[in-house]
Amino acid sequence: MMKSIMRSSARQLACVAVGVGLAAATTALQAQTKPVPVSAAAAIAAAQQYQLAAGDTVRITVFQNPDLSFEARLNENGVISYPLLGAVALGGKTVTQAEKQIADALRTGNFVKQPQVNILVTQVRGHVVSVLGQVGKPGRYPLENAEVHLSELLAEAGGIASGGSDIVVVAGTRDGKPYRVEIDAPAIFGTAHVTQDVVLQNGDSVWIDRAPVIYIYGEIQRPGTLRLERNMSVLQVLAASGGITQRGTVKGLRVHRRDAQGKVEVLQPNMDDMLKPDDVVYIRESLF
Repeated sequence: MMKSIMRSSARQLACVAVGVGLAAATTALQAQTKPVPVSAAAAIAAAQQYQLAAGDTVRITVFQNPDLSFEARLNENGVISYPLLGAVALGGKTVTQAEKQIADALRTGNFVKQPQVNILVTQVRGHVVSVLGQVGKPGRYPLENAEVHLSELLAEAGGIASGGSDIVVVAGTRDGKPYRVEIDAPAIFGTAHVTQDVVLQNGDSVWIDRAPVIYIYGEIQRPGTLRLERNMSVLQVLAASGGITQRGTVKGLRVHRRDAQGKVEVLQPNMDDMLKPDDVVYIRESLF
């Protein structure tokens, strides 16, 4: 009886041990097969669709063939010199297409039976965009993925500086024709203007001008230059400048504005009238 109980207990312990082992193995397998996060997968896919261009540097590796691992820079014609294959034209091809091209050439030449080719772009020089003007870090930035949006590049350039305009100008070429568009940067994040977040292309220039300003002087607490915000009224300008002094009067307020022909007009606006860039606001002294 005692032996039977002992045998039964032993079997139960064995089953438990097997169950624990299976659970551990399942957990380990799940950890190994954990799916790639969506954002990471999207980044990988975008990198694979990047089109190689002259000036780019690539690192080519062939699985289990270290002698064929090679790093090269695409010349001005988009061509590299690869071991066993000689001149290989990669310019204009995506990373995926270039991997297949080299793999097919190695297989056709009977150099490798089943080549597994991987290409990594180590330096991007063929696709660049110039960012100029009022940004945190102006300069030339590589387009490392197939689709780089304006908002992404502005973020990489440190964003629009405090003295920068909300209007961003993108200039370049599209289909061989000159391309220029003015984009309202804050509107990029509005649901009705998602299309304003344009996809940049090689050779594009992004320009951010200085923010529009007005000039205010006379009997005002803080005379000088003031950034002109959107739809800014005369009353808002007076408030932003600290208001008029005790000696000033709104009845004597004048706005000097230059028209399209360059002629200066002197206006007597209402408090709710909107000001325009480069307006000069003058507060007169009260006579009483």
